[in-house]
Amino acid sequence: MNIQLKFLLYSLFLLFLSTALVSPSLGALGKCNPSDYKALMNIKKSLNNPYHLASWVPNTDCCNWYVVECDPKTNRINQLALFQGNISGQIPSSVGDLPYLETLVFRHLTNVTGSIPQSITKLKHLKMLRLSWTNLSGPIPNFLNQLTNLTFLDLSFNQFSGSIPPNLSDLKNLGALHLDRNKLTGSIPESFGKFSGSIPDLYLSHNQISGPIPKSLGDVDFEVIDLSRNKLVGDASTLFRPNHTLTRTIDLSRNQLEFDLTKVQFPKSLSSLDISHNKIFGGIPEDIMGLDLQLLNVSYNRLCGQIPNGGKLQSFDNTSFFHNRCLCGAPLVGCKQVNE
Repeated sequence: MNIQLKFLLYSLFLLFLSTALVSPSLGALGKCNPSDYKALMNIKKSLNNPYHLASWVPNTDCCNWYVVECDPKTNRINQLALFQGNISGQIPSSVGDLPYLETLVFRHLTNVTGSIPQSITKLKHLKMLRLSWTNLSGPIPNFLNQLTNLTFLDLSFNQFSGSIPPNLSDLKNLGALHLDRNKLTGSIPESFGKFSGSIPDLYLSHNQISGPIPKSLGDVDFEVIDLSRNKLVGDASTLFRPNHTLTRTIDLSRNQLEFDLTKVQFPKSLSSLDISHNKIFGGIPEDIMGLDLQLLNVSYNRLCGQIPNGGKLQSFDNTSFFHNRCLCGAPLVGCKQVNE
């Protein structure tokens, strides 16, 4: 064998060896799709290789890695759920390189900062997006409405600021929307009274949302609507519709709402009502006795008159009723005592 041929064969061997060391073999990856493997390794690198991802060992089957799940039929990554670890940095743009993700979770990671990357819009199969209990900040991006298969969106317990994107109502499959415990300002979008598909449970509490509640929200039969601890003003009676059959929970507490409770007609399905710490006046309507209430709080308002005697009202203690202008009757003091 001549020298030139030997040199050529040796060069090819070195090329093969270097390729084998750098690129994972299909056998080494097992079920793991090579492009998913590459995306996950980039994610780990962007998050500073935390010990939380110690199982993410190079050239091993990513379908067996911690906090990752693969679809058993396609072997594509369909879930990435990171929580309660030493993870820091920003959400890597490479999460958008996992095109078959259905669930993406970054939760209880207080050292995760920055904003939501736009690359997330590439996740056309995404159903659950849960980015909560982190330190994400900035405005909630308008591009989230491109995630048309979302059924659950949770951005709670963060530092998001600015106004709520009105186009979130375009998410026709949404079953729950959690924007609570942020620093959101502005008003509730009028479009939230016109969700294009399913009606989500709506959680907007613990923000700085101001202005009146759009009347259009009264046309929506929310199962849960929590607008508590904001700066809302005006008339909220439009949320109470006797023809609503799904409404289970209404929480309007700790706002600056002002309306006559006497004229309110409650939906029969209502089981949890908190309107405390507002400026609500009038009396408690008699039809409240027909409700199967599990929670009731009307305290710290300007209510007057006798508490209706019946239903479940007397099963609640005085903390549910106290600090009203002239409300009386069990479990508060009798009305004769108030008038004396």
